[in-house]
Amino acid sequence: MRAVVGLRRWRHNPLRRPTDLTEAWVAFAALLLMCVAAPAGGAVAGTVTHTSLQESARLQQEQRHPVTARVLPDDGTGGDSTGDDNTGDGSADGTAARDARTTEASAEHRTHRPVPAQWTGPDGTRHTGVLVTTRADVSPGDVLRVWTDDRGRLVDRPMTAATARDHAVLAGLGTMFLTAGIVEGVRRVVVWRLVQRRYEDLDREWAQVGPDWGRTGAGS
Repeated sequence: MRAVVGLRRWRHNPLRRPTDLTEAWVAFAALLLMCVAAPAGGAVAGTVTHTSLQESARLQQEQRHPVTARVLPDDGTGGDSTGDDNTGDGSADGTAARDARTTEASAEHRTHRPVPAQWTGPDGTRHTGVLVTTRADVSPGDVLRVWTDDRGRLVDRPMTAATARDHAVLAGLGTMFLTAGIVEGVRRVVVWRLVQRRYEDLDREWAQVGPDWGRTGAGS
């Protein structure tokens, strides 16, 4: 609004300096860019990001599978030994009768408690390794839910469509605000340069008029 008012004020003002009109046009252009280009750029970035993340989420959901892993004793010699149990679900030992407590465990929780566990991959292969869980009361025989790839290797939980959408919205908003910030930054630099030019013009004009200022008959 100030840019529009500035244009109207300086356009036909006989006292305007060349830089005044330039500054008003720069402000008006910046306003248009922030109101039009920034939202448009954010919409494009959000759309592109949404399409890409939705495809990634679809692939992850196809390639990653939830399986159950049974916690082993710390020495790794519990009843779920690889050679004795072909199912990997602990049904051959006495722990099958207890209530299985299911929780989420994923490969990214590196700062939480590691526990030895055994699980069977989607291809039927048996795996033994260390899981990282947020539970503090894990005991041998407890069941943890983990995500694996087609070969049974541990992976992170797949991205959901809702998560992909949220990330796309954030990407769009971030692009919009970043674009607006860049436009405002360029405007400020241009205005700063115009102000410096005004000072330079004033110094140059004062250098011509200053020595005769106040002297009788100066300029006659």
